[in-house]
Amino acid sequence: MHFLVNVSHRGFKVISYLCCMQKDTYKTIKVVSEGLYKEKGSKFIAFAHPVTTVEEVKIHLEQYRKTYYDARHVCYAYSIGPEGEEYRVNDDGEPSGTAGRPILGQIRSFGLTNVLVVVIRYFGGILLGTGGLVIAYKSAVAEALQAADIIEKTVDIDLKFRFEFQFMNDVMRLVKQFDAQIVYQGYERDYIMQLRIRKNDAIRLKDALSKVESFRFVD
Repeated sequence: MHFLVNVSHRGFKVISYLCCMQKDTYKTIKVVSEGLYKEKGSKFIAFAHPVTTVEEVKIHLEQYRKTYYDARHVCYAYSIGPEGEEYRVNDDGEPSGTAGRPILGQIRSFGLTNVLVVVIRYFGGILLGTGGLVIAYKSAVAEALQAADIIEKTVDIDLKFRFEFQFMNDVMRLVKQFDAQIVYQGYERDYIMQLRIRKNDAIRLKDALSKVESFRFVD
């Protein structure tokens, strides 16, 4: 939230109030995409995956290591979370900073998150040097991400609450009004419902729900 002070031509101060909503969208990729870069006999094969958890990352990595067991290196980087707050890089034996960081750098350069990029390297017999390796990994990843179907998603949060069943119509009217998704509903003494809604709409929905008689949040 910001308060802006403007001065009119008569010298009077006019205070205007702006309510700035937080960014609640992020960009990711829809499906797996691939890229390839060749240099002095070495091949760098890049695979970009949409992911949402570290467990998914581990499964993909295990599969690539099995499939490309004969490759010299299986390097990777991932970014997870709306702001890319969870990330990791791995050089898998390449000189420090020549593989994982360039991979992550390309993910960020494309403005993406919830993405894993794995680069398989087959050594061609000629050393590329640290600068050459950085260029090779960046180029392979850029090829994969340029070929990707980039999509925008909303940051959603869940709201869980209980209310008396007789007020179901009031609740359902708000669910429809705010375009919320029902994740769970069931009866446990009172009626319990869990909704998923876009982050920037959650505060207004909470306020509207709190006015429903018998309504209370569940931790």
